[in-house]
Amino acid sequence: MDWGLKNRLSGIIKAQNNRALMLAIDHGYFLGPTEKLENPKKVIAPLLKYCDSLMVTRGVQRTCVPNSTDVPMVLRVSGGASIIGEDLSQEDITVSIKDAVRLNASALAMSIFVGSKYEHKSIVNLGKLVNDAEEFGIPVLAVTAVGKELGKDARYLSLACRIAAEQGAHIVKTYYCDNFEKVVESCPVPIIVAGGKKISELDALRLTYNAIKGGAVGVDMGRNIWQSEYPVAMIRAVRSIVHGNATVEQAYKLYQTLQSEKPQFKSNTPNQTKPQFKSNTPNQTKPQFKSNTPNQTKPQSKPVENKPKPTTDSSKPNKPIKSNN
Repeated sequence: MDWGLKNRLSGIIKAQNNRALMLAIDHGYFLGPTEKLENPKKVIAPLLKYCDSLMVTRGVQRTCVPNSTDVPMVLRVSGGASIIGEDLSQEDITVSIKDAVRLNASALAMSIFVGSKYEHKSIVNLGKLVNDAEEFGIPVLAVTAVGKELGKDARYLSLACRIAAEQGAHIVKTYYCDNFEKVVESCPVPIIVAGGKKISELDALRLTYNAIKGGAVGVDMGRNIWQSEYPVAMIRAVRSIVHGNATVEQAYKLYQTLQSEKPQFKSNTPNQTKPQFKSNTPNQTKPQFKSNTPNQTKPQSKPVENKPKPTTDSSKPNKPIKSNN
């Protein structure tokens, strides 16, 4: 495996703990303006710094992702069907390798539809994509897409994941299921678990925990983060499991705690912002930042008597986390 390919993979699956938190934001390529993803730019901005990589289409990457970011881009390169079309499995490769290079993609993602009407076409396309991407040292992530007629049990997912790996995929994205360990054991490349449809926050955290425990390197979660009422709190809770080895209970408690700290992520009121950055009262500013009086400029080894030291009011809000907006 070439250095460039290894380097790109290391940005997606962190070398220090072999874990990955991918934020899925590519749903519009077949769903259009998905609920709470109507404005991708606003969705991405506050979440980008908490994910290890972003799964995205080239259109959204070009228009909605800051070009100053160093977060790896996992570029969706397959498409051609919509939710109102006849068959979602009738996909093809829609993005050239040259355009992926221009977009500085860290990996290319496409779906395969094992057991569907267009199984042959999707699997052959995966093989061709791996051929082309390998030439430029770009890893390929294969998504084991499932339809209404296809199950999500260990037997089917093991089959789909193994076929993806056999065709040369470097990472496989699949679903969590009972006996998930069997799926992992039969797949020779790292597995990332899809978040799937929106479920409760507690269940999504439990899914994350079980996926990691079952052998997945991480999750690629979308709707269960940005369709949450508190997206930033949710992605941080998920991250606490993926990278902090938190339990489900610990992660959910963190999620609940961060809800109450919502003003820390966005504050427009004078009382919330001014005290955090500047204080206009003499007792708080003069001793802490500037001293012009003789008694205050004397050496610290000789403290001034009857001059109370400034104290920090623990009731004041913490300094807000900067937003990428």
